[in-house]
Amino acid sequence: MKALKWLLGIVAGVILILVVYLTVFFDLNSFKPQIVDAVKEQTGREFVIENDLSWSFFPSLGINLGGISLSNPENFTPATFVEIKEAVANVELMPLLSQEVEIAMLSLDGLTLNMVTKKDGTSSLDGLSGDKAETKAESTPTPDKPSSDTPSSVKLQSLQIGGVSITNTTINLIDEINDSKQVFSLNSLTLGQFSLGNAADFAYDFSAQMPDMTVNSNGEGQLTVSKDLAKVTLAGFTINTDVDGETIPNKKVSTQLVTDINVALDTQNLQVAISKLSAMDINAMGDIKVNYGSKIPKINVQMDFGDIDLDKMMPPASEKSDEASTEKVASAEPATEPDLSALKTIDLTLGMTVKSIKVSNLLTQDWNMKATVKDGIANLSDFSANLYEGSITAKAKLDGRQKVASYNFEKSLSGVQFRPLLKDAADIDLISGSANFNIKGSGKSLIPDNLKKNLIANGDFTIADGSLYGVNIPQMIRSAQEKLKGDFSAENKEELKTDFTSLTGSYSLKNAVFTNPDLAMASPLIRLAGNGSANIDSQTVDYKLTTSVVGSLAGQGGDDALAGVDIPLTIKGSMQDPKFGIDTSALFDAKIKGETDKLKDSLFKKLGGF
Repeated sequence: MKALKWLLGIVAGVILILVVYLTVFFDLNSFKPQIVDAVKEQTGREFVIENDLSWSFFPSLGINLGGISLSNPENFTPATFVEIKEAVANVELMPLLSQEVEIAMLSLDGLTLNMVTKKDGTSSLDGLSGDKAETKAESTPTPDKPSSDTPSSVKLQSLQIGGVSITNTTINLIDEINDSKQVFSLNSLTLGQFSLGNAADFAYDFSAQMPDMTVNSNGEGQLTVSKDLAKVTLAGFTINTDVDGETIPNKKVSTQLVTDINVALDTQNLQVAISKLSAMDINAMGDIKVNYGSKIPKINVQMDFGDIDLDKMMPPASEKSDEASTEKVASAEPATEPDLSALKTIDLTLGMTVKSIKVSNLLTQDWNMKATVKDGIANLSDFSANLYEGSITAKAKLDGRQKVASYNFEKSLSGVQFRPLLKDAADIDLISGSANFNIKGSGKSLIPDNLKKNLIANGDFTIADGSLYGVNIPQMIRSAQEKLKGDFSAENKEELKTDFTSLTGSYSLKNAVFTNPDLAMASPLIRLAGNGSANIDSQTVDYKLTTSVVGSLAGQGGDDALAGVDIPLTIKGSMQDPKFGIDTSALFDAKIKGETDKLKDSLFKKLGGF
C-alpha cells in the first residue's frame, strides 16, 4: 500500500513537472515565426497563424489551434488557399502509459479550401511540394517496410474517443477555363463516444452547388471498429439525398438508401447489404461484394428491383425536340468509335431481377439477367422477361479489346401478342396474332451509321391466328370481280382487316435492308405467298405478294369466279403507313388466261380428246 502511494506520488510529480515546463519554459508561440518561415521557404506562399497556440492540461492534454491560413499563388482569386478557424485535440495522459489512447475530443471548425484553375492551366496546387522538399525526398533512402513481427509495430491495448466534430467545412472548385464554380460543403460530421469493439453513433450533413444542379444529403448510422483493427462496420447507415436542377427528371430527384457496410481489412473484402434503395418511385434491394486485394478488384452485384417506369424520367416532348435538334447539328462532326479500353480494368459479375420495366410505352415484366465484364469483354450470358402474354430470351457479347468493337447476339420471342407490341414499341398497327420470333446477328463498330450497315443477321418467324390490318384482301378481290364485270359502283364498307390462321417466313438483314424471300400466309379464304424487303434506314417497305382464292367469296354478293386464279398484291410506302394495292390489269390477264384454258378443254373434249 505504501509502495502504491509512492508510485502515485511519483506519477503526480512527473505530471506536475511536465505542466510547469510546458507552461513556463516551453512557449509554443515562440515557434510560430519559425513555422511560418519554413512553410514560406518550402512553398513560396504566405502562412499565417493568427491566434496564439495554447495548451490544455486538465482533464486532458491538448493543443488549440486557430486562425490558420495558407495563401494561393500570387494573382489568384481568392487569395487564400486554405484556412482553419479552429482545431482542437485533447488526449488523456494516464492511459498513454499503458498503450491506451483516450482522446477526449477532436474538433475542426471553419475549414475552407479554395482550389483555383486559371485560364493558363496553372492551379492552386502548383509549387506546394517545394523544390527542397523534392530534393530531400530524392536523397533520403526509403526505409525498409517493417514486418509484422518487428518490435517497431505498436499494438494499441485500447482506443477511446470522447467525440469527433467537423463543422462548416467548404471546398470551392473554381475553373476559370470553363468559367464555372462548384461548392462542396460538409456542414457537419459527428462521431459519438467511440471505443474499439463498440458501436458509436455517426452522422453527416452535406451539400453541393454545381452549375447545373444542387445536392443536399444527410445520413446517420453506427460505426464499429473491431479490437484488432481488422474489421470496420457501418450498420443501419441511412442516406437521404435530394438533387435539384433543370437537367434532372422532373427537375428534382429524392433518394433514400438504407445499408449495412462491412469492411474486412485483413482479407481486403468489402460487402454492402442494401435493404432499401428508393428513387423516383423505383425501389430496390440487393448485395454488393468487392474483393479489392487484387490488381483489378473483383465486384459482384446482385440487385432486385420493383416496377420501373423510364418514361417518367424522360424529358417533355418539347425538350426532346430541342435535344434532337442539337444532336442533328452535332452529327455534322465525324463520328468516332467509343473508347472501351476501360472494360479491361473491370472484373464484374452482375445479377439482376426486375418486376417490370416500361420504356417508350413498351412494357416488359419479370426480368432476370446475368452478365459479366472481364478482360475487355462484356457478356450477357442470360436474359429473360415476359411481355405481352409471351416471353423473350436473349444472349449477347460485346468485345472491346480492339479499337473497333465487335458484337454478337441471339434473341427469341415466344407466344407474344404482336399487335399491342408493335403498337407500343413503334406505333404501328399492322399485324396481330401470337408470334414466335428468332434472330441471330453479329457486327463490328458502334458508330450509329455503321451499326445499320455492318449488322448481319438472320432468323425466322411464325404468327398464328392473327390479322393483317389496313387491308381486306377478300373484299379487294370481290371489288376486282365487280370491276371485271363492268360494275364500278361497288362501295367498300367492310373493316380493313384480313384474318389468317398462320403467317410464316425467314429473313436476313444486311446493309440495313431486311429481306424476306418466303412469306407464306394461310387463311380459310385465301393463300398468300410473297417476297420483298424493308429498308431500316429509310423506314420504307416494298413487298410483292401473290394471293390465291381457296374458299367461297360469296359474301356480299360475290361468287367463286376467281377461285384458283393467282392475284398480285403490293405493299409499298413507309412502315408507319404502308399502302396496299392490287394489280387489276394482271388480274384481268389471269382471268382471260383462265377462260382461255377452259375453252381449250371444251374444244378438246368435242374433238374427241385431241
